Amino acid sequence: MPGDLVLIDGRASVQFDGDRALWLRVASVCDKPTYDGWVWLAGYSIDPDSGKAFARREVFVRIAGLQIQPGTTDSAPNTALVWRRRGV
Repeated sequence: MPGDLVLIDGRASVQFDGDRALWLRVASVCDKPTYDGWVWLAGYSIDPDSGKAFARREVFVRIAGLQIQPGTTDSAPNTALVWRRRGV
């Protein structure tokens, strides 16, 4: 999963619901035990318009709620995908 671009929204954790959703380029996945089905991810928040990283983040999320876009050579997420998944 490191290198993947992940949309984190309300499906992954209530703290990322609505306009607080974010794209995260995963740098690492913590291997410490957590609640079943949950994981700590470390990575960089990605601006969906420019594809550039703007903040390092560590987030605790539900695995089943992650929307994964596999790593590509293009650093920018597909903005059409961003809007469709956010429901806008």
